[in-house]
Amino acid sequence: MRIILDGMGGDNAPADIVEGAVLASKEMEHEIVIAGDEALISAELSKYKYDKSKVTILATTEVITTAESPTKAIRTKKDSSMVRGMQEVKDGNADMFLSAGNSGALLAGGIFVIGRIKGIDRPALGSTYPILGSGIALLVDAGANADVKPGNLLEFAYMGSIYMKEVLGVKNPRVGLVNLGTEPGKGTKILKDAYPLLENSGQKKLINFVGNVEGRDVPFGEADVIVCDGLVGNVILKLTEGLALSILSLLKQKFMTNVKTKLAAVMLGKQMGEMKKEFDYSEYGGAPILGIKKPIIKVHGSATANMVKSGIISALPYIEKDVVGTITEHVKELKAIEEEQKEEQTEEQNKEEISS
Repeated sequence: MRIILDGMGGDNAPADIVEGAVLASKEMEHEIVIAGDEALISAELSKYKYDKSKVTILATTEVITTAESPTKAIRTKKDSSMVRGMQEVKDGNADMFLSAGNSGALLAGGIFVIGRIKGIDRPALGSTYPILGSGIALLVDAGANADVKPGNLLEFAYMGSIYMKEVLGVKNPRVGLVNLGTEPGKGTKILKDAYPLLENSGQKKLINFVGNVEGRDVPFGEADVIVCDGLVGNVILKLTEGLALSILSLLKQKFMTNVKTKLAAVMLGKQMGEMKKEFDYSEYGGAPILGIKKPIIKVHGSATANMVKSGIISALPYIEKDVVGTITEHVKELKAIEEEQKEEQTEEQNKEEISS
């Protein structure tokens, strides 16, 4: 297996990206290719002892920054670490691409360089989401699509279920649709129309749909796959992250009040560290861009070396279990469900017109 890593993407590139690659190479047999400025990456690699047959360089001359227009950057910077890396995957010279760089550019590259799975209208970003005391869920979409159609939410549910099952090891992941109430008739027209699609898919055993999920129930694990549009998903992620940091900051202030509380802080140091890690969704590896013809993983922009290592290793089942192949194979079933609902809606409208 050959994995391409964007050596120039992210706040801590190339230092932490290179170190993460070296760390990952010591825990697996697969080759890691770091794409980017050859001189900079070679300088970083010279700091470590590693198997030179397992960590190599793909020399590129351009970098896509976070400030650039995603689509324009992908189309004009053909020799960037991101575009060259994805091109290698598209051409079959590598099996997966990971980047901590510009999220929009990574999504645009996935669509324009590699291409969408036939039948998938909108690729989506799936982000691991910490569930208090009980592991993680997968939030789909986490920011790629602010505007969606009901059928897109069905796609998100299905792709998220497969990834959760095959990569994260949840046998029968529960799918919940984020809404402002649990009743089927709640929410916007898009959510109301999406509900029967998901319900029908659940009846056909394509997903394990458990209904609507309110925002307050998301952190408590009401669903293993949390389905929503990218705007709502990104707000959930950022709000959770901000709230967690606020709580931890407040606790730290309280523990620094006097000698007794400082002693308590020392005694609870390990537990506080575990709590911080549990809240941090970026600790659980990378976020897949689902719906693309090849595996692409978005690593957190401020990823440390250990997070890069975790992102690489935790994503290996994405390739090994052929998640892309499974999604591709069953897309027709999703389209059949959409067509079935359209026919039912048309029939109901005709009945209403006749009765009126």
